[in-house]
Amino acid sequence: MMMSNVTTNQTQLLSPNDDGLVFINHITYALYFLSYFTAGLTWLVAIIINYVKRSEAQGSWLQSHFDWQIHTFWYSIVFAVVATFLLILGLPTGFAAVFSDDAVTGFSLFSLSGILVFAGVLLWIFVIFWHLYRIVRGWLALASRKSVP
Repeated sequence: MMMSNVTTNQTQLLSPNDDGLVFINHITYALYFLSYFTAGLTWLVAIIINYVKRSEAQGSWLQSHFDWQIHTFWYSIVFAVVATFLLILGLPTGFAAVFSDDAVTGFSLFSLSGILVFAGVLLWIFVIFWHLYRIVRGWLALASRKSVP
């Protein structure tokens, strides 16, 4: 008789402690999503909850959700800082060039400032959609009682 191994991505049985952690993960995914409407305030609450409760999920399939949310938070922060830095570098010089007497060096997409602004905007768009993707993918896996890879 051949026994099959249960992979970490298959449906997992819940222990009594897991029920509370599943609920907490639903809350934190909701807080991450609501951060788009609260200027990021709920984002901070969610990351604090993730760090406080992560040790309780150690060794269970729910640990992947805490790690997934924590990684999503920190990578989003890094990408957002870089995108904002690009915008800060590009916008002032671009606007200064537009209002200067030298119309030849004005703000355009092909100037250095235009390239920096364009790169910053593209990176911000990427961060927003990547962050939403991570929330949805993780939340769907949680609803299916599966770990996230």
